[in-house]
Amino acid sequence: MTNLPSDAPDRQPSQKEVIASGQAPAAIGPYSQAIRFGSLLVTSGQIPLNPAGELIEGGITPQTRQVLDNLREVLAEAGASFDQVVKTTVFLSDMNNFAAMNAVYAEYFQAPYPARSTVQVARLPRDVLVEIEVLAQLG
Repeated sequence: MTNLPSDAPDRQPSQKEVIASGQAPAAIGPYSQAIRFGSLLVTSGQIPLNPAGELIEGGITPQTRQVLDNLREVLAEAGASFDQVVKTTVFLSDMNNFAAMNAVYAEYFQAPYPARSTVQVARLPRDVLVEIEVLAQLG
């Protein structure tokens, strides 16, 4: 149990706050689009669904663009932007799509670029080609 001074605000900085944007696809399971924890924003992985929940077809380029558009909306809901992202994790179903994904990714991020991990996975939800999650510093 934390001992707080008597003048401490009711909201402790360590409380989790759910962030949900209507401009990105709604969570379809027991998870949140993002969680704010103090000055840290942690997003769930976004896949290429439009806000209505429809899968974007057409290959890695339009799928990556939709994923990053979704993340932009979740960040905006928390009062943040891609400039505040400090780490991304990119999941690809095929590492041969890296160059095309990276070209779209470069349209959304500017130097200094966030740290990034990119991994190939055996399978992604709905058999999409890409999923991306981010960590952002708020404030």
